[in-house]
Amino acid sequence: MKQGNGPAMSLKKRLVVTMVMNLIIPIVQIAGGVVAGSVALISDALHNLSDFTSALIGYFAVRVGERPSNRRLTFGYRRIEVIAAILNIVLLYASCAYIALEGWARFRDPRPVRGGIVVAVALIGFIANMVSVKILHSEARSNLNIRSVFLHMMTDAVTSLAVVLVGIVWIFQPWYWLDPVVSWVIVAMILYSGWDILRKAFNLLMNAAPPDLDITEIRETLLDFDMIKDVHHIHLWSISEKEIALAAHIVVPDQMLSDVDRIAEKLREVLFRRFRIGHPILQFETRKYEPVGLLCDGRRNNGGFLNHEHEK
Repeated sequence: MKQGNGPAMSLKKRLVVTMVMNLIIPIVQIAGGVVAGSVALISDALHNLSDFTSALIGYFAVRVGERPSNRRLTFGYRRIEVIAAILNIVLLYASCAYIALEGWARFRDPRPVRGGIVVAVALIGFIANMVSVKILHSEARSNLNIRSVFLHMMTDAVTSLAVVLVGIVWIFQPWYWLDPVVSWVIVAMILYSGWDILRKAFNLLMNAAPPDLDITEIRETLLDFDMIKDVHHIHLWSISEKEIALAAHIVVPDQMLSDVDRIAEKLREVLFRRFRIGHPILQFETRKYEPVGLLCDGRRNNGGFLNHEHEK
């Protein structure tokens, strides 16, 4: 039990460190942006402030997600992390709207910008965000919630670097129109990178099959067993990014229940080994129920099934 809680505790500590850093950085950047007169720097500061909110949401999602399952939430609270990821992206997109509008005002009325202050303050933001990126990198690979927080940090690091570069330009050239243009580039990059997380979160909430798994291939693998006569009415979905579930009807010859248990054990083993399916729900039958298809559709009130054999 202790072994299982170790990584979670480590992750929570990393999120706390990230939160503290991304609360201090925006305060410094906003002050620097006001003094320097740079909307790009203020935009970067607001983005950093949204990183604080992102890490805060991610932290509470991890805490809530650790709660055990109960009679009402039989899969536990793990999908709270998916909801947290969506909320983070929505907040990020909201900050994009503000940045774009402020950038338009500055584009119509360019104002002098003090490049030296912009470079110094943005460089601090870049270093701090790279530290946050390093802290969260390992967990971002397998956790959608943490990946959304990681995305905040990564995009902020890139935007801070862009502000550093444009600040260097302002030291030598009065090209103040670059201020809103850089802000719009930041917005475009955030919108593009956030879309992938929204798409994955939507698929998880819709119980979509994992994109790298093929239901037909799973069925053919199960049919390779001599004792299996048919496999139909299959459901395949992700409980979370790390956990995959499957429900299927398995037709076998009439036999002792203890023999069916041995068949089920073999099927669970191959499902986990080949397809990473850790929650197989197998309903054994001795005959097909009509109509029968590869997939099932429970939209009928009488519990009947629609044939979707043609769907892949």
